Amino acid sequence: MASGTRGPRGPYRTGIKTREQIVLAAAKAFGEKGYRAASLRQIATDVGLSPAALLRHFERKEDLLAAVLNWWEDETAHRENPDLQGLRAIDQLRTSMAYHLEHRGLLELFITLTSEAAANPEHPARDFVRRRYAQVVRTKTDQLLQAVQTGEIPPLTEADAESDIRALLAVMDGLELQWLLDPNMDLVGTFNRYLDHALACWRAGTRPMP
Repeated sequence: MASGTRGPRGPYRTGIKTREQIVLAAAKAFGEKGYRAASLRQIATDVGLSPAALLRHFERKEDLLAAVLNWWEDETAHRENPDLQGLRAIDQLRTSMAYHLEHRGLLELFITLTSEAAANPEHPARDFVRRRYAQVVRTKTDQLLQAVQTGEIPPLTEADAESDIRALLAVMDGLELQWLLDPNMDLVGTFNRYLDHALACWRAGTRPMP
């Protein structure tokens, strides 16, 4: 008799599927209406559950938000090759922008929650958003400094490298927000032109200006 590992069966498997459906519905609701305005009652209705049934899976709205953020992180992970260094690693931001273009809902979710968290120190997503930004800034700054260390670009102080990366990410965020307001805008093309400008400036030993 062949042996192997089987996945969850019966009620447990059904429970996992229901949780996944709730998380997807919540992600859509949070992205469209914001965390505060989205109601558990409406999310439950969207997946064909009563509010009481939803609460058996997520006792608090904050618990559901945590599940949504974990889902978002999983969905947006592994877009870049971790083996690339220097400017080639930074150039992978083109891939991230193209991914956002193809997954508008994920972008809406992040922009909405980021805006709410920035305005409210007590927002339950604030720590997640701050950690996410700090991680991206650190990673991209290190990649820019790698380009200095390998002689790919002229010397650049760590403070200047971090400042340039923050400006680059601000351009990225700003263009994404504009695209959400005007989907006819050439999001990828506009960002790629600015990234080309930034890369050319670093190679020439000058500072890119947004």
